[in-house]
Amino acid sequence: MKVSTAVSALAISGLAMGLGMSTAAQQRTPLLPESDVAALANELSGETAKRNLEGLARLHRQRGSAGFHAAAELVAERARAYGLSDVQILQFPADGKIFYGTQRSRPGWDAEFGELWQMVPDIITCDEAAGRKPVTDEKQQNAHPGERAACDVIVNKPFRLLATYEAMPIVLAEDSESADVTADVVDVGEGTNEADYAGKNVKGKIVLVGAQPGAVQDLAVGKFGAAGIVSYAQNQKTAWWGEDENLIRWGHLETFSANKTFAFMVSLKTATAMKEWLAQGKAHEIRLHAKVKGGQHASNYEVVTATIPGADAKLKEEEIAFSCHLDHQRPGANDNASGCVTILEVARTLQKLIGEGKLARPARTIRFIWPPEIEGTLALLNGKPEFARRTKAAVHMDMVGGGPVTKAVFHVTRGPMSLPSFVHDVAWAFAEFVNEQSYKFAATGTAEYPLVAPEGGKEPLQAQFSAYTMGSDHDVYQDSSFGIPAIYLNDWPDRYIHTNLDSAANIDTTKLKRAAFIGAGSGYFLARMTSADMPKDRLPAIIGVLSEHRAARSGELLHRCEALSTVDCGEMTRPFTRQEMAKVDSIQWFATVPPDWRQMEWRQAQSLEMQMRGRALKTEMFLGDYRKVWQRGSGPKGPLAVFGYDYFGEHAKAAGIATPKLLSYEGLWGSGEEYAYEVLNFANGKRNAQEIRDAVSAEYGPVPVEMVLEYLLALEKIGVVEPAK
Repeated sequence: MKVSTAVSALAISGLAMGLGMSTAAQQRTPLLPESDVAALANELSGETAKRNLEGLARLHRQRGSAGFHAAAELVAERARAYGLSDVQILQFPADGKIFYGTQRSRPGWDAEFGELWQMVPDIITCDEAAGRKPVTDEKQQNAHPGERAACDVIVNKPFRLLATYEAMPIVLAEDSESADVTADVVDVGEGTNEADYAGKNVKGKIVLVGAQPGAVQDLAVGKFGAAGIVSYAQNQKTAWWGEDENLIRWGHLETFSANKTFAFMVSLKTATAMKEWLAQGKAHEIRLHAKVKGGQHASNYEVVTATIPGADAKLKEEEIAFSCHLDHQRPGANDNASGCVTILEVARTLQKLIGEGKLARPARTIRFIWPPEIEGTLALLNGKPEFARRTKAAVHMDMVGGGPVTKAVFHVTRGPMSLPSFVHDVAWAFAEFVNEQSYKFAATGTAEYPLVAPEGGKEPLQAQFSAYTMGSDHDVYQDSSFGIPAIYLNDWPDRYIHTNLDSAANIDTTKLKRAAFIGAGSGYFLARMTSADMPKDRLPAIIGVLSEHRAARSGELLHRCEALSTVDCGEMTRPFTRQEMAKVDSIQWFATVPPDWRQMEWRQAQSLEMQMRGRALKTEMFLGDYRKVWQRGSGPKGPLAVFGYDYFGEHAKAAGIATPKLLSYEGLWGSGEEYAYEVLNFANGKRNAQEIRDAVSAEYGPVPVEMVLEYLLALEKIGVVEPAK
């Protein structure tokens, strides 16, 4: 039975209209005074950001590498030149043994040399062979037609350079080890299943695979004895997937695999040519010579940090963090030199305007952080827990500069339902302003704040306020270990992500300026937001923003309910209303909310819950473990999905736990990894399995409560959660 559209519409419109929907006085600019908005709009420079990006895009920025260190030094030098305080490059040892919360540190990786040559057989005479070691590969000799004198020999002669690390570092997969191998090539398709190797002798050969090297190395090298890997793996699937045959994707081997090897990445065009030769039985024509000098080594995670100190004697100990991730392959322009130079531009702008008296110094300190993705943030928050304690909110930027050629859509991403906060609505208020102003300018040629850079485009921004998605450092901040709300600004899709064509040429300076404005406005507003610094119209403005955005989210809930049963719709509504009201409560973490405002909001929420309760599944129906209330234990902090290390998988295997079904579950709006992330976050010492199931179902779609319970019991067995006391 599907829920009645009319009934749902009535109930949800009641939520939208009743919960604080009194319209706040509208102002021309979002939340900040117009003088502050004008100062930011005039000073922020997409060109300055792009000049810094061009410097970073020259560097191959792998974790713990010489290239990453050079990038860290470049950022630190610019931060000092811009007058920021407390500029440091913090170091956290990374040797493969040390843990930072749930992250097993990954040793650094560097390469000095890497070349992949196509070889061809060559017949030389006795005189020519003098002093040269013959190659006596019987198959190769038999493949060459014609009789030769007994002293004639066949040698492998370099014919075509297929890949060189010096010219294009992306061709050598991360974590490749030193090697000097000449061998035939065997095509094993994707290479991820044993069936791909059936009837094929790959021992001592180089395998050609369609999957990422790390996904095949244990089979190809560990089980079947291959000497190395050549991969033509394509980048993330979008509408343009596989369309450009010249793209070369960034490749990865598994950091902790016992089957050390090397892997080269080639384009689909190169791989197709190889496949054609192999299909014609001309394997001797594409014998390859691979030479690599490189490997893992004990190193450090390096995290650049700098501040703009707060003005309030007490509140300056609280911080608003601006975050990005500095690592990635060369050129890695949008992912993620763009985010790193944009927060650097925010830092330059705020420091300059505050120094000139055009902006008031905020009460709270503003901190800027440039780490390796996810693992560097985990090292920082675990290695220096005072950073986590001080941080009130984060503004995280990961891919914010993609021009039209990248096909990017710009997102202001909401936080997970497990951590309701008004800060995401603050960011959307600034993004809506940019949407309106940039569209007005594009459509008419005139706008008060077009936010257009001299070297950039004039297209409207058309940012989207998107539901929570995983995949960057915002996952770490918003994990229940830390509970720091994080604004996430990001481009998706991007048809050049993780490829050789993610270049500075595809970055738009207007986009950088607009992303910087949204981030700067949001972060500066939050740094200033205190009970003492809240004009009488500021709190109503925030409540008005929440109410307006709540109406849009209510519409999304209505749309989703149309595809669900009455019971499932009811179970979604209760977590939704409670989350919306918790966003009002979250304001009190920054400034006082009058009790009568809060009471009014909660009365409306409870009214809607009563309307929907009759359609909700009763928790009382369940006994035993279903009624059990869990909380996160005192164990390691951080999400269980980290970089290069599966915390849950390793500990579950050691405990003899079968893989929980939840991890492979595909819901209406989310996948297993997302369900698992939020199930752990919702285990806050107040919810039982049924209530956790209801909450995660409201976020990603209905999921069987049995799957949620199975996962919670597995987490309990490995010590991640424990019964609430």
